[in-house]
Amino acid sequence: MIFGPIGFAQPWLLVALALLPILWMILRAVPPAPIRRRFPGVALLLGLKDDDSVTDRTPWWLLLLRMLAVAAVIVGLAGPVLNPKPEGETRASGPLLILLDGSWASGRDWAAQQALLDDMLAEAGREGRTVAVMRLSDPETPSFQAAETWRTRLSGLGPEPWAPTPETLGEATAMLGDGSFETRWFSDGLTREGREDVLSAVQARGPVSIYESPRPVLALAPAGLAEGNVQLTARRSTTDLAREITVEAHGRDPSGVSRLLATLPMTFEPGASETIGELSLPPELRARLSRFEIAGQDHAGAVTLSDDSLKRREVALIAGREDREGLELLSPLHFLEQALIPTADLLDGALMDILPANPDVIVLADVATLSGAEQAALLEWLDAGGMLLRFAGPRLAASDVSRSEEAPLMPVRLRSGGRSVGGAMSWGEPKSLAPFTESSPFFGLDIPEDVRVSAQVMAQPDPTLAERVIAQLSDGTPMVTRKRVGDGQVVLFHVTANAEWSTLPLSGLFVQMLERLAVSSSITQPDAEDLAGTTWQPIKVLDGQGRLADAGNLPGVPGDQLITAALGPDLRPGLYDGPDRRIARNVLEAETVLEPVSWPADVPVTGLSRPAEQPLSGWLLALALLLLSADVIASLALSGRLVPARAALMLGLLMALPQTGEAQDEKTALATSELVLAHVLTGDTTLDNTARAGLVGLSETLFFRTSVEPADPIGVDLETDELAVFPLLYWPITPDQPQPSAEAYARLNTYLRTGGMILFDTRDANIAAFGASSPNGAKLQRLAAPLDIPPLEPLPEDHVLTRTFYLLQDFPGRHAGRGVWVEAAPPDAEQIEGMPFRNLNDGVTPVVIGGNDWASAWAMDNRGNPLFPVGRGFAGERQRELSYRFGVNLVMHVLTGNYKSDQVHVPALLNRLGQ
Repeated sequence: MIFGPIGFAQPWLLVALALLPILWMILRAVPPAPIRRRFPGVALLLGLKDDDSVTDRTPWWLLLLRMLAVAAVIVGLAGPVLNPKPEGETRASGPLLILLDGSWASGRDWAAQQALLDDMLAEAGREGRTVAVMRLSDPETPSFQAAETWRTRLSGLGPEPWAPTPETLGEATAMLGDGSFETRWFSDGLTREGREDVLSAVQARGPVSIYESPRPVLALAPAGLAEGNVQLTARRSTTDLAREITVEAHGRDPSGVSRLLATLPMTFEPGASETIGELSLPPELRARLSRFEIAGQDHAGAVTLSDDSLKRREVALIAGREDREGLELLSPLHFLEQALIPTADLLDGALMDILPANPDVIVLADVATLSGAEQAALLEWLDAGGMLLRFAGPRLAASDVSRSEEAPLMPVRLRSGGRSVGGAMSWGEPKSLAPFTESSPFFGLDIPEDVRVSAQVMAQPDPTLAERVIAQLSDGTPMVTRKRVGDGQVVLFHVTANAEWSTLPLSGLFVQMLERLAVSSSITQPDAEDLAGTTWQPIKVLDGQGRLADAGNLPGVPGDQLITAALGPDLRPGLYDGPDRRIARNVLEAETVLEPVSWPADVPVTGLSRPAEQPLSGWLLALALLLLSADVIASLALSGRLVPARAALMLGLLMALPQTGEAQDEKTALATSELVLAHVLTGDTTLDNTARAGLVGLSETLFFRTSVEPADPIGVDLETDELAVFPLLYWPITPDQPQPSAEAYARLNTYLRTGGMILFDTRDANIAAFGASSPNGAKLQRLAAPLDIPPLEPLPEDHVLTRTFYLLQDFPGRHAGRGVWVEAAPPDAEQIEGMPFRNLNDGVTPVVIGGNDWASAWAMDNRGNPLFPVGRGFAGERQRELSYRFGVNLVMHVLTGNYKSDQVHVPALLNRLGQ
């Protein structure tokens, strides 16, 4: 039974509410207990009888209290439930099938789906229904089991990084069987081919309800390059309103740590399902990109991975001769520049000027002779993994390079002169290229019929020539040779880089060969035919919620399937390594359109934010107990017996109250059993929390760097706490903190005279040198006036604090000022011969005064991360390190005194011992 937002599991118990009027009449007829009064004269009335007696009535408010208590018991036992299942919702009996699209688009609201699914399973468990769960992204035959069994498996269910395909939807339809059941379908909100067949099949077996998030699906298409900028395309499923999103570009910094490198705001115009933005980054930063993702979207479709198509290589072009009479087409580098400009960053200049830039590839076009320094530098660069690409030409053909013996920077020996074909004095017609062998990096490329070679330099036959040839002419003459040098390689095209000796530079094959050699990066997705016969190994894969993880032991994928096959368990979105490049397979493809699903009018569609059912029985029964307790107290009050009961209640409350003295003793006991650093409580919660976090950071530093193992720091109340148990007090200064009382100053002076130390920190970088012109400095003067502080001086260079544990010259905190004051040295302190410092007193300076805000520099969170920034970059981290070292020196000075000053006595002690 449901009344508005409240339903009842046992509504028949509500009939008992009709008995409340009868109970009211009975209670009204029963008088309250009389008040007992002791009166000696009552003895005279013993034995007398009054035939006319009048009874008083119970007060109406006490009767109402009792009626409410009984009503709360009755309603509570009836099983009330807040936000029960609405009456319009289908209530079917028998088995329940829960269909989950379980796709990447479901990941945007997966937590809400899980919460609603858990409520449904709990409800089915109460109704004794069996449940089966099927994911359409990876269907299995439904297995109807107890609802509690599925609740235990709920945490293991998650969205997949792919979408249901017509094949998987057809498999799911065939697995439904012939039985009857209710279906609740959790949709991802996108149209899928084959969804109508599944809907018809489940409607034939029972009622169907659809649960779908109203939030639009946002996703990223694969990134591309446009005029040197990274082009990003975002798509959405609904187009009603304008919407702004932020795309984050992630990559690795020079130390290999993944970081956010850039952000790109993008806006969907009203009615637009797509928006395009461009991200301009330097080549060095663009080469570090690994993925792009839409901020706030936790699913795989909002992530697109970056592969080699965005990594433009740096190529240095060097020619052995200038342009002929300014004719551009005869330039040795013209065709190379045209082939590489769209996909590579070109470097110009002299060889020795370019090498320090460490380019990926160096191209030498008809360069014959290199100096000794140039050759040595090139060999070192090759050893580190560089690639040297050489082209022949008239200068190389006429030189003696690599004739008698193989040159270090040539892959083969060359014959003298060259070979000319197709002329009057030639050996025959111009030659075409032979098909590339399987061992060649060019294997699989189509050779155009119009590619002809009319001249070339000839390789000298030797035992290693066959394994170094990666392309040859139709008559078997080597045309491209390669040799490994360290981690790098040298490749020689036996023709010119222009059209002087061959038509190869005029063809598209020339660009493809450069891509296969990794001289340039392909900015387009390769065709399936180009990858036929290759196997690609997954390196990183995405899960359904957009998290990138190692591929582990996942098997390799054939190259043709990598491009054409649909994503699924055997082909996951991620990064795949192949023979010569890395390819990213993303959830969205360039032509993918996000189209919202349209359900038939007779299928109810609801959201995922249904309020959870909340049983109210416990609350009502607890209310009944409170009302009955109030009835007991009221009855005692009416009968005159409340005073003893109230005394017992007050005694129990007093026993339950915490004892401040015990808490105080506990704090003192902790400080005496372990070393504890303390800070003075200022009344400013933010400042007190910062001071505590700073001492936590200093305690952690002491624990890991020294033999001192402090316990957690404690905040000290100067008015009540015992100070003698703390070796060091950190006192941050604020302009409005209260002045301690006279009793507190008496304890502070005793603390300073008996070996304690106070570190006063004005936190203002000592702007006014602790003068009255600074609010913190003026407050410090007022606070320190009643204290018994000895004469002070700026911290001298030979003070023990500069060498207690670390050798220090500066004492920065969050600020880098050096204005630190300590107890002045005695007037008779003299420097001992052979010692770098004076013979100072053996005491510990009772106060240290500064304004560098040390607590903020020391402050750490529970994970050991700094809470506040210090400086910038490396200099800031160095400043934070020096602040920790100052804190270590300070604590070691408090604990050990000026023991290092006693080194001045070492010569005398050794002399006395006869050493």
